[in-house]
Amino acid sequence: MFDSLTERLSGVLKNIRGQARLTETNIKDALREVRMALLEADVALPVVKILVEQIREKAIGQEVLSSLTPGQALIKVVRDELTLLMGEQCEELNLQARPPVTVLMAGLQGSGKTTTIAKLARWLIERKKKTVMVVSCDIYRPAAIEQLQSLADEVKARFFPSLATQKPVDIVKAAIEQARKQAIDVLLIDTAGRLHVDDEMMNEIKLLHVTAQPTETLFVVDSMTGQDAANTAKAFNDALPLTGVILTKADGDSRGGAALSVRYITGKPIKFIGIGEKTTALEPFYPDRIASRIIGQGDVLSLIEEAERQVDRTQADKLVAKLKKGEKFNLEDFRNQLTQMHNMGGVATFLDKIPGINQIPEEARAQVNDKEMRRLEAIINSMTPHERQMPAVIKGSRKRRIAQGSGTQVQDVNRLLKYFTQMQKMTKQMGKRGGILSMMRNLKNRFPPGGGF
Repeated sequence: MFDSLTERLSGVLKNIRGQARLTETNIKDALREVRMALLEADVALPVVKILVEQIREKAIGQEVLSSLTPGQALIKVVRDELTLLMGEQCEELNLQARPPVTVLMAGLQGSGKTTTIAKLARWLIERKKKTVMVVSCDIYRPAAIEQLQSLADEVKARFFPSLATQKPVDIVKAAIEQARKQAIDVLLIDTAGRLHVDDEMMNEIKLLHVTAQPTETLFVVDSMTGQDAANTAKAFNDALPLTGVILTKADGDSRGGAALSVRYITGKPIKFIGIGEKTTALEPFYPDRIASRIIGQGDVLSLIEEAERQVDRTQADKLVAKLKKGEKFNLEDFRNQLTQMHNMGGVATFLDKIPGINQIPEEARAQVNDKEMRRLEAIINSMTPHERQMPAVIKGSRKRRIAQGSGTQVQDVNRLLKYFTQMQKMTKQMGKRGGILSMMRNLKNRFPPGGGF
């Protein structure tokens, strides 16, 4: 996420390091690079102009503190202005209204609205401990209602049945009445995808809004459409009283233009960001954390929060106790760590939040992916319990058998064992410090919210 923008901004910093003071002269080229980076990231031109001007005003003539290099001082200014542009703080859903709290979801065709409803339902159930009902008013797209029912079953939300022969307004009225009878906390309403230039469809959703009187009206938009995402959000906001925006498919957006443009263009906060296909891949939108990611400083707070939710504490405590006793980290433990990684959203999501990850060569980063992790897991699964406990016994004939059983090559088994040896050394240090959560908290102290200044 935001890879190309992060890479360009990191390059700006390298060029300005070593200067004793930020002046008109040495910052001019840096600002030109910042401007080009933003334009290439498909940030809306008015947003680029105001952001660059604000950075210039705050950076020029600023004394460089004794503990900071000019590059750090400039990136702090950039980070602060990016945060301000995207809204300063996370704006949560209003869940304090009289139940059922009704949330109306609008968006273009193909924006990922139905999947986002399932993600949001799961987030409300697991994080906020709410009872959630979902209903589809999409009577136009084939199998749209069935898709939502299948997703509702997956995330354990209640599903209100509807038919393609019904009118959307009648569906909404019946769903609200049923939600009240069942004392449901939150009702999520899926609507048909529509274009803002389609008057008939826009009139339909306006009528749905009047009927539902929703507490939240959220616009779901594909972040990969760049500044067009902001423009379509504005068009919908002119027709509907939106309360917020959800950006989807951010994991496929290396530019970041939508995230930087939406708040300024629409005046509405981004409330959530979708970062993958899984129903767990939805995060509240924290402007300061996203700004830190964009400038390559990671997002340690979100990483810690995810770890504390997903890491099996009993298993983690057993591993820490084992390491403190001086027992060695083995391949069974390694397999458990891979499983924990999967639970935290996969390797890509994990790495995206690590400070300075963009400084690792792209070729090296490309080798660490979920497919490779699954390959490692398959190799370990092909071993006997004795081999997992005592990796030192894995020699020639055993390697060939393991490779054959996992559908891999002997060199893949060798790579696993080499990687495992490195992990052993790391976990030895982690055991002394109290395990992975302790390590992440130490990382948090080094990189507080917004990047470590």
